[in-house]
Amino acid sequence: MRHRRSDAIAADKDVFENCEGEGKRFPPNSNKLLYSSATTKVFVLCLAIRMANSLLVQTYFNPDEHWQSLEVAHRIAFGYGHLTWEWKKGIRSYLHPMLFALLYRVLALLHLDTPWFMTKAPRLLQSIISAFGDLYLYKLSEVLLGQHVAQWAVSFPVIFLMAFVDRDMRPRLFAQLTNWFMFFCITRTLSNSLETVLTVVALYYWPCMRVSSSKVPSGSRKLGLTLAALACAIRPTSAITWVYVGLLELFLAHDKLKFIFLEVAPIGVLVLGLTFLLDRLMYGSWVFVPLNFLKFNFLSSGGDYYGTHKWHWYLSQGFTVMVFTFLPFSIAGIILSKHWKLSGLIAWVLGLYSVLGHKEFRFVLPVLPIALMFSGYSLATISWGVSSSGRKKGSPSLRTKCCSKMQLTIFFLLVTNLPMAFYMSIVHQRGAEEVMKYLSKEAFEGKVKSILFLTPCHATPYYSTLHRDLSMRFLDCTPSEEKGIPDESDLFMMDPVGFASELSKNWSLPSHIVLFDSQEKILMDFLASHSFLEIRRFFHAHFKVDRDLQASVVVYTFRGQ
Repeated sequence: MRHRRSDAIAADKDVFENCEGEGKRFPPNSNKLLYSSATTKVFVLCLAIRMANSLLVQTYFNPDEHWQSLEVAHRIAFGYGHLTWEWKKGIRSYLHPMLFALLYRVLALLHLDTPWFMTKAPRLLQSIISAFGDLYLYKLSEVLLGQHVAQWAVSFPVIFLMAFVDRDMRPRLFAQLTNWFMFFCITRTLSNSLETVLTVVALYYWPCMRVSSSKVPSGSRKLGLTLAALACAIRPTSAITWVYVGLLELFLAHDKLKFIFLEVAPIGVLVLGLTFLLDRLMYGSWVFVPLNFLKFNFLSSGGDYYGTHKWHWYLSQGFTVMVFTFLPFSIAGIILSKHWKLSGLIAWVLGLYSVLGHKEFRFVLPVLPIALMFSGYSLATISWGVSSSGRKKGSPSLRTKCCSKMQLTIFFLLVTNLPMAFYMSIVHQRGAEEVMKYLSKEAFEGKVKSILFLTPCHATPYYSTLHRDLSMRFLDCTPSEEKGIPDESDLFMMDPVGFASELSKNWSLPSHIVLFDSQEKILMDFLASHSFLEIRRFFHAHFKVDRDLQASVVVYTFRGQ
């Protein structure tokens, strides 16, 4: 059934061409050359968009983007930077931060470690990585669902394409680069972003994901295994994805013993062994990160310390919000394509993550591109006027109707996703990043001596953005061994004046204090009595997220007696 429908889509390409104009025709013997040219164009366009994407992202999303990657990398490269409690307990691997540590060293050698490069370069590097993810989603869509589905699975505004590429490329590349959450998240320096790219690239090389595994090149599975092992080394929870894929491969493979003993075992031991050695070098002792990670997050439910959600949160809110208005198209694509192995992976990942108490949007980011790929199938079906039975709709009236429906669909998806993408990336919670850029420039000019952050813990970037070895202090939120004991951040939020007064008895007087306006109102008298005056105020957010509204971030400086 799927083969007939794919054939119908391919056969009906002329319907779309009637909407756009006469398409180009090429002889069969030029297929390889055309494929190479098309792939290059896809990558170059994706790279250009992702680099612009990374420069547009100016907001604060999740502390891990800075505190679990860039802050650690800055410490490796420059000798100073804060290590959170996770690194003291050995539940994080140095593999991911090492990528940015190397970038920082290159910037330092070229004398480019200026405030602008220190903030922009890491996301630009991630944008290059993300572009490979976009390319491989295109390639994965092509081998699984057909070339014309791939054209809709990984694209951006058609207007842009019309200006820069030939007509055969115009309908290509739609869902991945216009989905608001991918735009908002994929170029950030979260380990989840790299995990997502590795997942998409690896899936392309796994034979069990193909309609016919006999067409997969020799050695493809080994490469897929290597990438899967890297994903697990960077984020141990990635094993949730690869247990499903591995069991599926084991079930379908004819060479099961070879797969287990000559591929899975040696590749797994090699990749995880090298990671183990890297962590031994960086920690200074033998630390087996996956085991420590498993103990904390699964056996002791340590992640629940940061909040829990209902079991259905990913289905009712989390993943639904991420897919957003592409959701009905993704569901339709799953049903119409009948590619149950890949859609089963989405269900498997969402199901297992739903069992865990602590839930976050970014945890299920690796399966978002797959959902968007299925939406590409729906869009291709609409574009070429293929009915659910796979019959061709070829009458002029139906072709006109097809074009109108396609234009309306594109307009609907763009008008619902792009404003959301720009608002979340440029406006919402931008103060946390703006204040550190400001302090970085001030410190560069020698105007900052020390900083105290009277905010919830990890509310802003830290040394990786400041890039000056100054004394800084933030409110600690290390989980207590005993449940129910509040940390410094909790104590401050419960009684800002009492906490600040107690802190001031033993502090080394800071030159600057950073706080949100919601606490500033309460601490006005305290700040005035200690000779602190407001120097800058940065807009942060229009609405609250998980606390009281933090509309702005304020910087106070000490003016003396």
